[in-house]
Amino acid sequence: METIKGTCGNIRPLKKEFFEKAQSRLDILTKPQGSLGMLEQFAARLVAIYEDTMPELPKKAVFVFAGDHGVAEEGVSAFPAEVTPQMVLNFLRGGAGINVLARHAGADVLVIDAGVNYDFTDCPGLIQKKVVYGTKNIAKGPAMTRDEAIKCINMGIALAREYAKKGVKMFATGEMGIANTTPSSAIAAVVTGKPVNEVTGRGTGIGDAGLSKKVAVIERAIAVNAPDAKDPIDVLAKIGGAEIGAIAGLCLGAAELRLPVVIDGFISTAGVVIAHGLNKTVKEYMFSAHRSHEIGHRAILAHMGLTPMLELDMRLGEGTGAAIAMTILDASLKIYREMATFQDAGVSDKS
Repeated sequence: METIKGTCGNIRPLKKEFFEKAQSRLDILTKPQGSLGMLEQFAARLVAIYEDTMPELPKKAVFVFAGDHGVAEEGVSAFPAEVTPQMVLNFLRGGAGINVLARHAGADVLVIDAGVNYDFTDCPGLIQKKVVYGTKNIAKGPAMTRDEAIKCINMGIALAREYAKKGVKMFATGEMGIANTTPSSAIAAVVTGKPVNEVTGRGTGIGDAGLSKKVAVIERAIAVNAPDAKDPIDVLAKIGGAEIGAIAGLCLGAAELRLPVVIDGFISTAGVVIAHGLNKTVKEYMFSAHRSHEIGHRAILAHMGLTPMLELDMRLGEGTGAAIAMTILDASLKIYREMATFQDAGVSDKS
């Protein structure tokens, strides 16, 4: 817990002076002021995060955290639990959606075993940080102990520090874990105070009967565990997941280091809301990549006051939306860095 407290204590708000310096440059580029809309806002925020008035395009990495969920035994997913380790191997072979989109974005894909219920052997490239062999069934009791939840967060913090030292200057969150929309919906309900049926979607594509069962399972999990909405670690331990905790830690660690994190969809944002509960300033370093098709995602974003960059009806996870958003952030920096000023181009400014 000391690592978490120390990290949270080191997170500082962004400085207004860097936004002002960025805006001064944006306003003299060869375009009407504000005409590139959100691209200008993204560039200014990156300048403020890096505290650099001419930041270079960053080295990027997508962190794909994998973990299993005991609640899968309740039949809340359209896919069986064995798909989690199978997809981890697919990530390592470079064959998943996130591999394709990360290559497009020029980002590395880092695959982390946070809590898969499987022993990986001879898996070059896999970052083995297993905290649990899958969480326990939240419909019957806590997902993890409090100590295990803290270990998941600390692991994410440690990875942020390690890869920052390796030169990564922009992180993105991704995840893999069959049934992980169930704990994410549970977290959304507890944190926002909304009824479970208003934050629970179809996940991997369950039908109406499956959705009703999923809602009932989440309601039972909340009743059985009684998570304290004012204690983010209690929420994570009782109804969360290993990958969700690791994402929370990555976000805290990045904010401590003044580095941006591009957050993916529903499960990733469930991790961010845990981090946000520990230190609300963390959201200043977060870029919400897109609004997922999952209805709970909307509720968590609204709770934190985050506006998504894109709305593409995506619900794959893995970090796919974040990889696409990274290309837009690169575009915003290219505009900021490379576009000529009125003076440079010999173009008359407005009267």
